[in-house]
Amino acid sequence: MRVRSAVVRVTAAVLAVGCITACADGAPTAAPDPTAPTARDSARAGAPNGPAGAAGGAGTTAASVRAGASCTDSKCTDNSPASGSENRPGAGRGHACSPSVSIDRYSDALDKTTFQGTFVGNLSALARDTDGSIAAVSDRSVLIGLSGRTHRPVRTAKITDEKGAVLDAEGLAVEPGGTYLVSSETEPSVRRYDRSGTLLGRLPVPDALRVAPAGRAQSNQTFEGLALRPGGGTLTAAMEGQLTGDGKDTAGRPLVRFQTWQRRGARPGAVAPRPGSASYGSGPAPYRLAKQYAYPVDAGLGVSEIAALTDGRLLVLERGFTAGVGNTVRLYLADPRRAADVSGVTELPGGKTVRPAHKKLLADLGACPSLGAPAHQPQTNPLLDNIEGMTVTGRAPGGRLRLLLVSDDNESPKQTTRLYELTVRPGGH
Repeated sequence: MRVRSAVVRVTAAVLAVGCITACADGAPTAAPDPTAPTARDSARAGAPNGPAGAAGGAGTTAASVRAGASCTDSKCTDNSPASGSENRPGAGRGHACSPSVSIDRYSDALDKTTFQGTFVGNLSALARDTDGSIAAVSDRSVLIGLSGRTHRPVRTAKITDEKGAVLDAEGLAVEPGGTYLVSSETEPSVRRYDRSGTLLGRLPVPDALRVAPAGRAQSNQTFEGLALRPGGGTLTAAMEGQLTGDGKDTAGRPLVRFQTWQRRGARPGAVAPRPGSASYGSGPAPYRLAKQYAYPVDAGLGVSEIAALTDGRLLVLERGFTAGVGNTVRLYLADPRRAADVSGVTELPGGKTVRPAHKKLLADLGACPSLGAPAHQPQTNPLLDNIEGMTVTGRAPGGRLRLLLVSDDNESPKQTTRLYELTVRPGGH
């Protein structure tokens, strides 16, 4: 009897240690993540018969894939390095892409799935939502909410323009009060929507940025990226390509324009408006046009997304595609704080005194480990796809940031809706 009791106690202790080890291995070592989902969100996402369970489709049983694991038809194979040999440049089990960036995991769980009759794909932008979930927008004019914990769909809402027509939605930001800002590259435009998808207003756009013949922008080359600085004061929209007549910097890089708006009455530390208040909801969009500056994009690439940091700098995704070769995706840190205002400059570069935003390469994502990811068309790194969305989801130890990226599958069998979790050290201030 004593022997059996001792065995039971030892077995229980071993199991407890195993549980602690497993939990510690899968959880970040940082302080509590401010983007952690609410209890309600977690419950909805985890309920087997709830909305999250309705997503369906191949791969939905694996909410995320650890670094070094590959999944095909819902089956995952762990290819991670043996314990003690793995690279740990960031929080969790990260694999280095560069000294500044590591990839923690990827997931194809959303690829070619539906949620309550809505196709979950064509995702062109991500933004951290006020309730801890992740807001996503489809370029087929649908807002999609993803659980902050599992990244499974939990809600959808269709959005339209003033005439009820669909948008070519490419950028997304969430105001502190919970309102959505969505950019469309058709006109281009930035509109505000409430959480049900009801149109609330529209921001002013400079005439030169409009698609020709109304302006000098090229079709399908306008507001591809959208970011709201934490605190809700400054909004930035990134043009994907150049205006007709704009040139290159001294290094031969094409100069594209980033447009900013300032929220009226916004100030550091200001309290966000509450739903139902006079400054929240319908009426004119409470933003005024502000500084416009030039950004030097790499030759052959375009700006696909931006994310704002608290100090005014931006993370910038540049992306390109070459048939038979695949995608090129690079992550840059841009500093526009000393850039010149070019809103009055007809043609860039505008002379030696016109300073563009400075940028620093953080990583060429083609240099990341492939993690065994599959590709359905030629890629120099099968991990890559048509990456269009990016948002900061929280902080990791040592000043690092946690990023979530998503690729736009365009409903094509050759492309994949893929989520990427990265840890980034931006450096500097």
